Amino acid sequence: MIDMHSHFFPLITRQEAAAVDAELAPWIAVEPGAAEGQIMVGDKPFRPVYEALWDPDFRLREMDEQGISVQIVCATPVMFGYSWEAAKAADWSARMNQKAVEFCAKHPTRFKPLAQVPLQDLKLACDEASRAMKAGCVGVQIGNHVGDKDMDHPDIVDFLIHCAENGIPILEHPWDMMGSPGRMKNWMLPWLVTMAAETQLSMMSLILSGAFERIPESLKICFAHGGGSFAYLLGRADNAWKHRDIVRKDCPRPPSEYARRMFVDSAVFDPGALRLLVDVMGTDNIMLGSDYPYPLGEQRIGQLVKDVSFLDAAQRDDILERNARKFFGLDPA
Repeated sequence: MIDMHSHFFPLITRQEAAAVDAELAPWIAVEPGAAEGQIMVGDKPFRPVYEALWDPDFRLREMDEQGISVQIVCATPVMFGYSWEAAKAADWSARMNQKAVEFCAKHPTRFKPLAQVPLQDLKLACDEASRAMKAGCVGVQIGNHVGDKDMDHPDIVDFLIHCAENGIPILEHPWDMMGSPGRMKNWMLPWLVTMAAETQLSMMSLILSGAFERIPESLKICFAHGGGSFAYLLGRADNAWKHRDIVRKDCPRPPSEYARRMFVDSAVFDPGALRLLVDVMGTDNIMLGSDYPYPLGEQRIGQLVKDVSFLDAAQRDDILERNARKFFGLDPA
């Protein structure tokens, strides 16, 4: 199996983070040799974590226990640095990408890194994506927006075109979710509700803006967490396209006709949800993704895909491994 959605977080020190941004740069508070720690943003605790995030040997043991042959490893989105001045974010991205390459280098056949880029600046983002691919990354991970720039913004569309023209696969991951703290109270509501909405917003923005009419069909872009609420609400978008000219003014075809220009991961946790995802996206456009090693991810990686009765053996193998090999250009096993 290939798990194409997993995160890492290197042992960034408080001093290293503070040299970039004392209030917003993330770091890990962990005692030397400890198995658990805390991601910090400035002085504020962000998330409790454990050693799989920073120790490739420990991570490999957990992979072996779960039968994972390869993991695609990408930054934890709090590392993106999109709110910083562009040159500072570009330097940070290059350093984080080097850490990702080094993390994967200890077991190069088992770990493959994705890069992050300073998406707030088109040229710097394109330059870093291309440089990182030459340094050993197999693609890039981007957030779903930069401030008020959604995926249909001309700069982000031009970045997608650059990736399409240069054979750079993309994982789009939601971050900085919508909703005020007064409405998104306890219970991890931003992760449970608005993370799915943010992903649907990204996918629909690309479709309804007409961006897919400009982006080459060679683009490989995958949306995390099963595409959020996209599959469930695609019929609503098609209905609106048929009956409201404002919805179709930039989009010459029904939204559902663009669905298979995109890929999604399989992290939906429910057989009915996976069945709908297969119906909408097709088994060729779904890849195993766990969100490992975070607790909202799939705890027995690949178990949902293995257990459902509506996939035949070939379809199951496509989702669990073959689609990711094609998407990221990995050598056959």
